[in-house]
Amino acid sequence: MSENNEQYFFNFSFFKVDPKWRWMADLAKEESAKEVENVIKNSGIKFRSYSNLGLRDDVDFLFWFAAKTVEETQIVIEKLYKTVFGKYIIPARTYLSCTRPSIYVKEGKAHGFVTGSEQKKHVVVYPFTKTREWYLLSKEKRQEIMDEHIEVSKKYPQVVLNTTYSFGIHDEDFMLAFEVDEIRDFQDLIMDLRETQVSTYVKNDIPMIVCVKKDIVPLISSLG
Repeated sequence: MSENNEQYFFNFSFFKVDPKWRWMADLAKEESAKEVENVIKNSGIKFRSYSNLGLRDDVDFLFWFAAKTVEETQIVIEKLYKTVFGKYIIPARTYLSCTRPSIYVKEGKAHGFVTGSEQKKHVVVYPFTKTREWYLLSKEKRQEIMDEHIEVSKKYPQVVLNTTYSFGIHDEDFMLAFEVDEIRDFQDLIMDLRETQVSTYVKNDIPMIVCVKKDIVPLISSLG
């Protein structure tokens, strides 16, 4: 089986930084940033790092992991907590999901993250749950509604969608991660999707968390 068809567990780990971190000496912070970079890069699992600084009051940064097992992600986070920087961070939000073939798309599209495609400037992390009424619709009706949804999405090829599933393993039904260079493109897409039938069957679709691409060392340096 090729890498594109292999299944992954996605982990979106958002953290807050203890204000005491800002009082540390700059040299010590720089060394700790490099320590974190080494731990994560040597973990052997796929990852991306993002900043939420100044964009939300509940999270400061995101580590997005893709691993073959949930234990692999646990191991790297355990090692993260054992670093100097790890003593100054607090988990704020965590989402768990996994890749699965879509029953609505005849030709499945591989996730940008998993295939190693170029990382875009932003990712918008978007957990959501559908209403019970959605699942009571016939398969044919759901396919019809999703076909409309998919046609609207095709108007925005510049927005890369990573769709993963949280049924039975987390509180949401789905985890969406929209990769995009221009935030307004994502906003336009969402405004168009709001007018489709599928939006009437969404029970909950908050929070929507905008994240800015940042490598680990400059990310940690930016936190004060």
